[in-house]
Amino acid sequence: MPVITCIDDLKRLHRRRTPRMFYDYAESGSYTEQTFRENTTDFAQIRLRQKVAVDMTGRSTASTMIGQDVAMPVALAPVGLLGMQNADGEIKAARAATAFGVPFTLSTMSICSIEDVAAHTDKPFWFQLYVMRDEEFVDAIIERAQKAGCSALVLTLDLQILGQRHKDLKNGLSAPPRLTLPVLLDLATKWRWGLGMLGTRRRFFGNIVGHAKGVGDTASLMSWTAEQFDPQLDWGKIARIRDKWGGKLILKGILDEEDARIAADFGADALVVSNHGGRQLDGALSAIRMLPRIVEAVGDRIEVHMDSGIRSGQDVLKALALGAHGTFIGRAFVHGLGAMGEAGVTRALEVIQKELDISMALCGERKVTELSRDNLLIPNGFFDCYS
Repeated sequence: MPVITCIDDLKRLHRRRTPRMFYDYAESGSYTEQTFRENTTDFAQIRLRQKVAVDMTGRSTASTMIGQDVAMPVALAPVGLLGMQNADGEIKAARAATAFGVPFTLSTMSICSIEDVAAHTDKPFWFQLYVMRDEEFVDAIIERAQKAGCSALVLTLDLQILGQRHKDLKNGLSAPPRLTLPVLLDLATKWRWGLGMLGTRRRFFGNIVGHAKGVGDTASLMSWTAEQFDPQLDWGKIARIRDKWGGKLILKGILDEEDARIAADFGADALVVSNHGGRQLDGALSAIRMLPRIVEAVGDRIEVHMDSGIRSGQDVLKALALGAHGTFIGRAFVHGLGAMGEAGVTRALEVIQKELDISMALCGERKVTELSRDNLLIPNGFFDCYS
């Protein structure tokens, strides 16, 4: 068993053990990948303020997210195709999150269905919705999430039109993969992955195949998906979904103060400052640069969460110190899943919590809920260099 001390250790194993198209799907951004890169490099510019001679006993990373107790303010973000990173990946990630005490968010574009995950977990999870043109499908999947006991709906707002990711196009990304010669040669070196996939029946988009009208196989799925993301999504349609859902609502994909104010007026329980991990609008500012502006604009009226770029417990600390009430991790736990399955997701969470705990202590804080900008050293003009 390899010694795992950081997320990069899991990332290296993920790359070695998972087919290239699925590793690249996780570890890529749109167009030039500028925003994808700056999500992490901007975090690195923010430094931590060390404090000494402070009693560090009785530390706690516990907090809440939308009223739910969490072992640390970190949720697993919705990520499509988890079941292609590792067989039954959504079930494994949900189990790891549940056991650890943090929320798991199931993507609309998951391999395992809502019903699959509900049948294999003993606590409610969150469900993420992409708004499709087919309102009948949208209404039905909301009802399925309600029936499964999902405790929050995470509504993604920044994927009305799919951003172009060059690697996915060049790799011929599909689920399951099409068995071309390059794919077969790659799969020949990924025997762990192959054995896992042979042992499961879950190899298609379980929330869609057999549920969307006219989608009964992979070929019909691909054509349906390409046409279904709704470019007409607006606040009126969001209101219809809010009313249909009737429960806890998180709006994901906010990167502008004006949009944040509308979201706060809208009655949502939380918003997520996010640029979709740099996978949509390349050239947008990093989420961490935009976070303080949005917290200042609406943080007294709505929980502000943040994702895009978090790869460590220190990144979580920085986001919380800048006003985020909670955070989401995507690639960090996907690397764990691709590397080691459920145990890898657990290890990713352990790494992040330990980094958060130790860094918090060395900053002179005992409770994660007491972090503030006083714990940071920020370059002059870092948040004001763009207008």
